[in-house]
Amino acid sequence: EVQLVESGGGLVQAGGSLRLSCAASGFTFDRYAIGWFRQAPGKEREGVSCISSSDGSTYAADSVKGRFTISSNNAKNTVYLQMNSLKPEDSAVYYCARTPSCRTTIIIGSWGRGTQVTVSS
Repeated sequence: EVQLVESGGGLVQAGGSLRLSCAASGFTFDRYAIGWFRQAPGKEREGVSCISSSDGSTYAADSVKGRFTISSNNAKNTVYLQMNSLKPEDSAVYYCARTPSCRTTIIIGSWGRGTQVTVSS
């Protein structure tokens, strides 16, 4: 069974940091890209960052460049999203998902439960 489980969210003050984890199982990890997405109340889900597990290439949305860093530990089948200098507008439910590559936001499979990130001002 394919699973991607997000964790690490929480409540943090503006300027603070959080590290999200995406633990994957049930598929060959290094054949896919893993993307982080987020959805705030009343807004559409948007792509935040992505990493290709095969070659380590990464992508980040303009809104998080310089603040968020994506990385992966292929031995643990886990992708991390280090989020620094958090802003209230970063508040959202964060999801991870498989994608064919970081050039698309089309995901493979279904969305998980996500992890809530709340940044207070």
